[in-house]
Amino acid sequence: MSDRALAVVRAGALTTVQDQGRTGHAHLGVPRSGALDAPAAALANRLVANPVEAAVLETTVDGCALRPRSTVTVAVTGAPCSVRVDGRPAAWGAPVRVPAGALLDVGPARAGLRSYVAVSGGVAVDPVLGSRSTDLLSGLGPPPLADGAVLPLGGPGVLHARVDVAAHRAPPAELVLRVTLGPRDDWFTGPALRTLTTRAYRVSAASNRIGLRTEGPSLERSVSGELPSEGMVLGAVQVPPDGRPVVFLADHPTTGGYPVIAVVRPGDLPAAAQAVPGTPVRFVAVRRR
Repeated sequence: MSDRALAVVRAGALTTVQDQGRTGHAHLGVPRSGALDAPAAALANRLVANPVEAAVLETTVDGCALRPRSTVTVAVTGAPCSVRVDGRPAAWGAPVRVPAGALLDVGPARAGLRSYVAVSGGVAVDPVLGSRSTDLLSGLGPPPLADGAVLPLGGPGVLHARVDVAAHRAPPAELVLRVTLGPRDDWFTGPALRTLTTRAYRVSAASNRIGLRTEGPSLERSVSGELPSEGMVLGAVQVPPDGRPVVFLADHPTTGGYPVIAVVRPGDLPAAAQAVPGTPVRFVAVRRR
């Protein structure tokens, strides 16, 4: 293998390869996938002179440790965390030079859930249906990182960004999700619709890349029958039999049989990627554009 590669020393709880996702295949039953916090992933790529579509690593909660086989430039964004090179503190949210053979340690998230590690040249695993993203639901793309794995890297860019620190959005103390009601809001009672948009929910510990699950008041249905499986979109707020809303994220299924009471505006979804369990959630109804 070329020396343009990363050896995985510590994979962490869940570290996956992600890019902009596997778009355009929903009609074939292929989920979108891609980085949950897309702006953070894009920023990391810009900092190391990668194109925005380059694949990065998405860590979950406890980071990872990597050893490059050649000198690389890296940037860590998303959830704030410690960054160390051979035990020495390095910058978070800025380009960092990592010599060949040095140990890059990305520590646990201090706030939020997911950090993004971009490496000059991008992670160059083989694409599947036009994307290098790991999809936990369908199993497409590379498997989650494991200790001892080796990841190929692409050729580096010409010049990384010259910044001291890049502006970033802090993980939310309260997750505010703007929603457009429908298409199946008529399957719920009037009080249920008011409950959704006036009562507080919390992020459940059962949340994952497929969906953000909530804890809070149950939503009462006005239609008790079964709904035939129909297409699902990113940000769909599906209500399973327990009556508690689930917000579909990047690895969501392409179809589902529970009614969708509303759909979250795309611009609010990156914050959902960083909302830790227990974070208050508010659904705010907005008019259709």
